[in-house]
Amino acid sequence: MALLLRNSPRMAFLASQRAAAIHTTLPSLAQQSQPAPFARAPPPSTASPAGISKAAEYVISKVDDLMNWARRGSIWPMTFGLACCAVEMMHTGAARYDLDRFGVIFRPSPRQSDCMIVAGTLTNKMAPALRNLVSNILPWGGLEAGDETSYESNSVLNS
Repeated sequence: MALLLRNSPRMAFLASQRAAAIHTTLPSLAQQSQPAPFARAPPPSTASPAGISKAAEYVISKVDDLMNWARRGSIWPMTFGLACCAVEMMHTGAARYDLDRFGVIFRPSPRQSDCMIVAGTLTNKMAPALRNLVSNILPWGGLEAGDETSYESNSVLNS
């Protein structure tokens, strides 16, 4: 078996024979010498698509406006995962729940985030690290700044 190079004359002859066998013209197409005249495309239709009424278009546009408003004012949480609950929190950023489509972006720093999600059990060993993170958060409002008295309850952590 001989080795044929791509730029050899024999290879060019074989390629031209294959191209001639593949590319044939039909007799009916060969008789037309002039192409069909170019017709200008019609202007875009202002009518509703089939099956959608004006009221439905209005509702869809308002839902779009609502979704865009929600994305503009979305929360940027900081995640602080301490135990197996952090894995559940990671699922919200994955493909099935995908909070990114609603504008929720997980931030790595408390200075870039709107809220902090503490997922898991806070132990005494981890408490100083959490206090350090909370000290970077700007308090807002009377209760957070310490102006108001806090209520004594089992559900309220008094520092």
